[in-house]
Amino acid sequence: MRTAIIGAVLLCAGIIAAITGILPWPATVELIDRVLPILVFVVAITVVAELAAAAGVFTFVAERLTVWAGGRTWLLWLLVVVLAVLSTVFLSLDTTAVLLTPVVVVMARHVGLSPLPFALTTVWLANTASLLLPVSNLTNLLAQGRLGDLLGHPVSPIQFAWLTGAPALTAILVTVVAIYLVCRRPLRMGYQVAPTTRVANPVLFGTSAVTVVALIPALVSGVPVWIPAVQAALILTVIFFVLDRKTLSLGLVPWPLVLLASGLFLVMAALHELGLGELLDAAAGSGDDPLSLLRLAGAGMVGANAFDNLPAYLALEPVANSPARLVALLIGVNAGPLITPWASLATLLWHQRLSSLGVEISWRRYMLLGLVVAPATVLIATLVLSQTI
Repeated sequence: MRTAIIGAVLLCAGIIAAITGILPWPATVELIDRVLPILVFVVAITVVAELAAAAGVFTFVAERLTVWAGGRTWLLWLLVVVLAVLSTVFLSLDTTAVLLTPVVVVMARHVGLSPLPFALTTVWLANTASLLLPVSNLTNLLAQGRLGDLLGHPVSPIQFAWLTGAPALTAILVTVVAIYLVCRRPLRMGYQVAPTTRVANPVLFGTSAVTVVALIPALVSGVPVWIPAVQAALILTVIFFVLDRKTLSLGLVPWPLVLLASGLFLVMAALHELGLGELLDAAAGSGDDPLSLLRLAGAGMVGANAFDNLPAYLALEPVANSPARLVALLIGVNAGPLITPWASLATLLWHQRLSSLGVEISWRRYMLLGLVVAPATVLIATLVLSQTI
């Protein structure tokens, strides 16, 4: 509810800026043309993920992981790492935070393990694993269009991944090592493999699983990602309308996220018209040398943890005037939001899910860990970028 209220206030402020001329009408039209497909994608992929979760797809996979790990907690954790990375890369960080978090918490309790190592894995990897593909993060979808402008031609998901691949892999590896060091004691424990639950509706489960699997290659095919996402959402909606109509509701649409993103887009555009860009030029510097890239990535990390990663990206995007600088900015705003609770919407959603499940997390400890892990991840990933791009 708080997210929706903040989003509504920002949206009203943005509309007022457009009406009063602070944000010129041509700039407003250009902004809508750019962000509307992104918001459509966010809505569609969220509906797909929610319906797939309702069909039991994520729970089925998580329970099978406990069987495949054979009572070895460290192996179960590594399998969760793989699942969190794949979920983030192909279905977005919010999917991992919102849908995978309760699954791994229930999975851990199912076999008598502490859920905290697994919950920490989902939230950290939801952020740091979101560098690879445009669909992984809302900031990436924005950056894909910006990258196309810089290069003078549309950028496919494969081309995007070619630029971000090395720092993305680095950020994931640094995060995994950090989680292991923090949680190494509980990860050395064993557990008794518990019986798995049966799928409630095999037809619903099967059709949902096939739809999700078919969607993944479509998202990296080069077709605008909102098209296959909308198609998959419509297919699953029809399937649920026939087989499980009560699951369908307006609550499947992430209204708070849509309001927040829309408001942020308009407000940040208006602030740039008022001269924000000139101020940020001095803070972010220029150039593609390692120190300049670190300066921009650091500015993105600080901005994300001070405000949120989306406004931080929007504020700094104009100074990311080369492919290397744009990827450095993404490192800062994607891999850096590990310190404050509000650094990314995924982190807030993750905490809401934990609270609803009765899992207590100390924000003080979370922030202290983040103060170590976030700068280290951003630093190492940016240095790798400077050597590979």
